[in-house]
Amino acid sequence: MPKNRQTSAPALAKTGRTLRIATWNINSVRLRQGLVGEVVKALAPDVLCLQETKCPDELFPEETLRGFGFTHIAKRGMKGYNGVAILSRLPLVVREGDPDWCGKGDCRHLAVEVDAPGGPVELHDFYIPAGGDVADRAANPKFAHKLDFVAEATAWGQGRQAARRRVLVGDLNIAPLEHDVWSHKQLLDVVSHTPVETAALTAMQAAGGWHDGLRHFVPADQKLYTWWSYRARDWEAADRGRRLDHVWVSDDLAGSLTRHAILKPARGWTQASDHVPAMVELVL
Repeated sequence: MPKNRQTSAPALAKTGRTLRIATWNINSVRLRQGLVGEVVKALAPDVLCLQETKCPDELFPEETLRGFGFTHIAKRGMKGYNGVAILSRLPLVVREGDPDWCGKGDCRHLAVEVDAPGGPVELHDFYIPAGGDVADRAANPKFAHKLDFVAEATAWGQGRQAARRRVLVGDLNIAPLEHDVWSHKQLLDVVSHTPVETAALTAMQAAGGWHDGLRHFVPADQKLYTWWSYRARDWEAADRGRRLDHVWVSDDLAGSLTRHAILKPARGWTQASDHVPAMVELVL
């Protein structure tokens, strides 16, 4: 398998009928809209899925983002919290009728059909609740919401497992594998890596028939991170990361995966998000 490319992500030359899909928790699209241009320079994605846009739809900076080549934009946002958006160079159609998770209407999921090479690709952009600080359903309503959200998404995905040409990306706020965190032992009681969460996300992946697009390239015994806390005095030296951001593809697309990138340098940008972009390329 190719070596982990997490330490750098230079611009990649495009060949053939490829589709590049990237995901990034931008942590305020209005504050960091200019950094989307840096993502474009580094990764040249055809589609960029954003989470935690923190922006109502009427204030979404479409003009700036179209200037980076994303002529097709779908968004679902709210003031100050959550929010997801899909920026695309290819035509897309928003899917209607997908669930309102936990009945909260809190802008955590957006799905589209992308007009990709070889036919439409169904693309889902998720922002799963973080879950607060206490890993106890009874004591922490935020943690209960997280588990209920994942359970609903699992049941829904199981019913759609047979659908082909699907991709699910986003900030799933769970690092499921031992080497998705800097210390498996020390983080077993920390929200995002507790056994109940990792089991839930693993079940969601299996029920939906999803293939892990990043671990396709990076073996499970190698460290892989997409998030570094703002609390670290020197995030790079400490390197206490977690893989909270994911790219999954339906099993029929697993053989189409050709490369990936984790844009780790983005964590060091001025006004950086605590997450970095992750991308896969498929030949369709």
